[in-house]
Amino acid sequence: MSLKASISTIFMGDSQADRVVPPTGFTARLTLFAAATMAFLTVFALALSLASGRLAARWGDELAQSSTLRISAPAEQMEAQTEAALTVLQSTPGIASARALSDDEQRALLAPWFGPDLPVDGLPIPQLIEILEDDEGYDAAGLRLRLQAEVPGAVLDDHTRWRKPLERAAGRLRLLGWVAILLITATTGVMITLAANAALAANSQVIAVLRLIGARDTYIARAFVRRFTLRALLGATIGAGLGMLAMLLLPAAQDEGGFLTGLGFSGFGWVLPLIIPPLTGAVAFAATGAAARRVLAELA
Repeated sequence: MSLKASISTIFMGDSQADRVVPPTGFTARLTLFAAATMAFLTVFALALSLASGRLAARWGDELAQSSTLRISAPAEQMEAQTEAALTVLQSTPGIASARALSDDEQRALLAPWFGPDLPVDGLPIPQLIEILEDDEGYDAAGLRLRLQAEVPGAVLDDHTRWRKPLERAAGRLRLLGWVAILLITATTGVMITLAANAALAANSQVIAVLRLIGARDTYIARAFVRRFTLRALLGATIGAGLGMLAMLLLPAAQDEGGFLTGLGFSGFGWVLPLIIPPLTGAVAFAATGAAARRVLAELA
């Protein structure tokens, strides 16, 4: 029988063949529970992978087009070196804008570590200059040489040492999410295979009688495949639905919460969990079919 005919038989049904497999019992509950649980976990693994991808893109976009210049100099030279640095930056190709942060802005940057009442005026805090690049970017090595000659107290940070590790960490989280999905899918297939083996072994006498009256092994296998595929499909639908509901209850992405508030789906991402039930059904179809053929061959 072709794959198309087998799939058509699964959904159309056969009342006579359905009697071969008990509608209730341990294997039915195991298949439903395993499919629902694995689908629920797959939703979270998928959300983790997608959120990691968004995080890597956001970190890359935010850090790739910006740099920071730090000026450390005596108080009486700070203003002159700041003006000199701004002059160098404004004449550097690839830099769209450059501006010195105010005391209030620098105080806001330090507030998470030292509190909001930090006396910036009375402390030897370096002057920070925010640099925004254009699409072409600038020559960091050449700019450092110019600054070293004209502004000795300036240190350029192009965020490379921050961006690369963050992007690498986010990429590994995304990979971990996809690996988790593959492991969950494999575990689902194993559990459904075990349930199908148990059901086939428990009905060995029924299978023997069916063979005596002329039933083919393909007919018997099709009955088990249909029942277990539909059970897995139902369980995965319930699990995926609960997982999507749980995603809706998570807090929306916020700058204050960082990564932990952006684990949900967004836009087209909400369509991807809908693939989980059909995928689980396909896994159940393949796993049960292989188990049925193997056990029926052993019972022959």
